[in-house]
Amino acid sequence: MMYLFSPISARIADSFKSFFLLLIALGYGCAASASVILIPMDAESQENHLKAYGITYWVLTKQQKVQWLLNYRGGSFLLPDGDPIRNECRIRGVSFEVLSDAEAESILDGISSPSQNQEAVILEKAPKIAVYSPKDNQPWDDAVTMVLTYAEIPYVTVYDEEVLGDKLALYDWLHLHHEDFTGQYGKFYAAYRATPWYIEGKNQAEALANRLGFSKVSDEKSAVAQKIRNYVIGGGFMFAMCSATDSFDIALAAEGVDICEPMFDGDPSDPNYQQRLDFSKTFAFTNFTLERNPLRYEFSSIDMTNQREGIRMESDYFSLMDFSAKWDPVPTMLCQNHTALVKGFMGQTTAFNRKEVKPTVLVLGENRLNGEARYIHGIKGKGFFTFYGGHDPEDYQHRVGDPKTELELHPNSPGYRLILNNVLFPAARKKKQKT
Repeated sequence: MMYLFSPISARIADSFKSFFLLLIALGYGCAASASVILIPMDAESQENHLKAYGITYWVLTKQQKVQWLLNYRGGSFLLPDGDPIRNECRIRGVSFEVLSDAEAESILDGISSPSQNQEAVILEKAPKIAVYSPKDNQPWDDAVTMVLTYAEIPYVTVYDEEVLGDKLALYDWLHLHHEDFTGQYGKFYAAYRATPWYIEGKNQAEALANRLGFSKVSDEKSAVAQKIRNYVIGGGFMFAMCSATDSFDIALAAEGVDICEPMFDGDPSDPNYQQRLDFSKTFAFTNFTLERNPLRYEFSSIDMTNQREGIRMESDYFSLMDFSAKWDPVPTMLCQNHTALVKGFMGQTTAFNRKEVKPTVLVLGENRLNGEARYIHGIKGKGFFTFYGGHDPEDYQHRVGDPKTELELHPNSPGYRLILNNVLFPAARKKKQKT
């Protein structure tokens, strides 16, 4: 697999170290014996892992560079020292350590050693973040917007008007909110078709599609999916959770094919739509079978939710994969955590069938016993995408209308850390792509 980062040798890592220490010498340090801030990210030392990402992002907005110490104490951050940063850490409740130049150099020397599966990656730019989400209130919450708000990382909300108006180019990172790109209104028809929120949402979606020049919501959502695909191909970073993962790929595969039954779009579906799917157009999944029954709360065979009857909440975990930090810094970044075992959680799309994940896509987290991929990553054109199964990492079985998770109760959530790894990923210094 080709990554935007080329393999990083010990010699290049030494140059990273020298570069960072030079920044300190040019004025970031407060004193010769205390000139670097380490934000530890291990389980024992960090009081608030989630807000630590917010501190790192905040430093980047000040045009200051940060080093992400991959596989060092849970993926710690090395920041320039200064009273404003110290005070911000105290205000936000983020644990930090003040190091001397010599201590920082010793850490970087150890990380650069070929014997250590560690790396120091420079973060140099605060990415501009957009969340694809409808403007009206939904009867469910979105984990990404909750953790961005909690970590105090700013974002802009965009929806179909902005996507079709080619506004995505303004942003470095795009999150797809809990969404159905197939035009089937989340397959909520059987249980919720008489509820006010479902009726209102359907009416609003139809009105928006008509206003944008489409006769059917399914056609409008297909056009949106194509625009998002082009955004990634052009170099964008896309992150999706829950039903925004498989429904996005289904919409790409079904371009120009009617897969919606009459209660969704007013006319019959193509009787041969399964045979007309084009899996070459998808990002992550292949050879899946669509669910034809409109009364079944499922999109396709990609999702493993209905094959998990024997899995209990108490024993539902998935494992993060271990990668070489020096040779594969991208997947290593995305898997940084203070534990390799993450609590599982349900969603409309809970996990992905390993057999239907394309061989070119990298599995970052899995439940091998159940044949599930929970967290996957890949390249499309010049850009990247990450799909994360499940709805809320700290609400095992979030249902429509349930209260939102209070992240103040989960400041060290490993599942939420994976989301924030993706938020910082575009900030990393770019290396020439391999050919």
